[in-house]
Amino acid sequence: MVRIIAVANQKGGVGKTTTAVNLAASLASMKRRVLMVDMDPQGNATMGCGVDKHGISRSSCDLLLSDVPFCDCVQRVTEPAPGFDLLPSNGDLTAAEVGLMDSADRERRLAKVLATVAPDYELVIIDCPPSLNMLTVNALVAAHGVLIPIQCEYYALEGLSALLDTIEQIRSNRNGALRIEGILRTMHDPRNNLANQVSTQLITHFTDQVYRTIIPRNVRLAEAPSHGLPAMLYDPASKGAVSYLALASEVLRRGEKRAAAA
Repeated sequence: MVRIIAVANQKGGVGKTTTAVNLAASLASMKRRVLMVDMDPQGNATMGCGVDKHGISRSSCDLLLSDVPFCDCVQRVTEPAPGFDLLPSNGDLTAAEVGLMDSADRERRLAKVLATVAPDYELVIIDCPPSLNMLTVNALVAAHGVLIPIQCEYYALEGLSALLDTIEQIRSNRNGALRIEGILRTMHDPRNNLANQVSTQLITHFTDQVYRTIIPRNVRLAEAPSHGLPAMLYDPASKGAVSYLALASEVLRRGEKRAAAA
């Protein structure tokens, strides 16, 4: 059964898109059938997968606003083998947010699209924009779980409370199945005392909702998007690439444990 995971945080610069791209690539390398959905008008996840956002003729915008067939919009990313599917994005998606306001089912457009293709995939990873707008709401309504990347700093904790409130509202009013998939500590520097203190606070307050995997601050992770590659292809031996492979394994283990308990 497909698992739909929205990677969300309304605060920018926390490694959200890096997490979405590298998690999708790592899961694909483990021979899982993966769909990556770019719901950010900046199209950074699209570019990070090696697809030129300026050269696409159809995008997630077309699926949200019209009845364009899914197969006309999706693109195949062939590496890492066996590859994964990408629903790309570009600046046109900004128009989708405006257009959705006039739609009667504006909060469920993405959910309806994914319901038609769900049997083709094991995991769907959605990269959300860095804001709590209609595009993010669409992702949360469609998702089973929310993966929250968070940088271990004070202001990141403040932003987390707003996101948790939004998740609770969606769960209460639009998607009763929505849950926190996990909280991921990103860009972590163990030499920084504040980072270690915030990390400890997260574990104290959220216990097993915090992933054991920690994504370190890593130059290779920062460089990889400029080459249109996930870190595991740009430098597979880098700490960043190894950490995202570990995260993918942890995501799979958690999913199997929940399925067994259901």
